[in-house]
This record gives sequence, structure tokens and C-alpha cells, in this order.
Amino acid sequence: MFFRRKGWLRNEHDERLLVQLESLKEHWMVQKSIIEKSVEPSDEVLFELKLAESKYFFLLREAKTRQIFIGKK
Repeated sequence: MFFRRKGWLRNEHDERLLVQLESLKEHWMVQKSIIEKSVEPSDEVLFELKLAESKYFFLLREAKTRQIFIGKK
């Protein structure tokens, strides 16, 4: 009876993780394009880029550990 809920919670968490991954990837790419377009990027902008990249790769590693794949199921 209680074991069914575990699978449902896992699926919900996996979907939330995928949404966060997509959002962080977009944020990282925006920060990267800002750096590429700027003549002399400030330290704060470089820090934001590194932070966005780190968050994205952390969640990507988590998705790989949980064996979550984007696309075909």
C-alpha cells in the first residue's frame, strides 16, 4: 500500500529535476553569451557564470546518478 507512493514521489522528483535542469541550462547560456559579448566583463559577471555552470553540472550529475534521460522513454 505504501510502496506505490514511493514510485509516484520519485517520478515527481525526477520531473522537477528535469525542469530545473532546463532552466539552469538556459540561465547558464545567457550568462555565457553576456560574457562573450562584453569587452571587459566584471568579476561579478564572471562569478555569476561560474555559479550557473556549477549548478547546472551538479544537477546533471544528479540526473545521471538517478538514471534520468531527456527524450525517449
